[in-house]
Amino acid sequence: MPSWDNRDTVVIDLDVFAGFLFDLDGVITRTAGLHASAWKRLFDDHLAAHAGRTGTPFVPFDIVADYRAHVDGKPRHAGVRDFLASRGIRLPEGTPQDEASRDTVHGLGKRKNRYFLALLEEEGVRVYASAVALVREARARGVRTAVVSSSRNTAAILRVTRLTDLFQARVDGVEVARLGLPGKPDPAMFLEAARRLGVPPARGVVFEDATAGVEAGRRGGFGLVVGVGEGDQADRLRQHGAHVVVADLGAVRLVPRAAAAS
Repeated sequence: MPSWDNRDTVVIDLDVFAGFLFDLDGVITRTAGLHASAWKRLFDDHLAAHAGRTGTPFVPFDIVADYRAHVDGKPRHAGVRDFLASRGIRLPEGTPQDEASRDTVHGLGKRKNRYFLALLEEEGVRVYASAVALVREARARGVRTAVVSSSRNTAAILRVTRLTDLFQARVDGVEVARLGLPGKPDPAMFLEAARRLGVPPARGVVFEDATAGVEAGRRGGFGLVVGVGEGDQADRLRQHGAHVVVADLGAVRLVPRAAAAS
């Protein structure tokens, strides 16, 4: 079984766990900051316009607290709904055909994605080397791997970073829409990925940096949920169900059962 010392070094027994399921943004790639910036631009513009129409105070989107509480790890449209609901704002749902200029859930979702893609083009995609090394080692040792992300840009990001071949299954925002799956914190995305890998949830390990993601992992009955974060975020990840939290996936060691018991 997994173990960890007082420095949160995680030792994973590969005779017990057969599948690793990774979130993308903030775990494998360093795009979480780009997403947060895109959300802030979107919501600050919308909140300022709303304040001007209603005469209410303009309170900007908090790029740390609001991002983590309302949009991190969730499908794009859920993020739009949940954050605006926290401010007492409801928008028409609209349709997937809505233009980005429309003040609907679908319209704001498209607008946010445009902002994100512009930042992606400007700043590029960086990866966490320790995370990529962990995935490569796991694959070399026979572990089945999946990427589970709410982002509709997952395939493009994996292609740009040349990481596509590291994952045997991908359940992302595109698949969520195609299959009608609920997003995190519902466990449906992780359960679908585990099904595609042929790995029972109890033999799967979830790696997540978002509270919605660790909650989904626990709800899905996964044998180990590893949170990735530091400081206050690490505390939040534990509160939402992470079995253990590490600041960096370089703290994860893979061993067979005999080595784990020694």
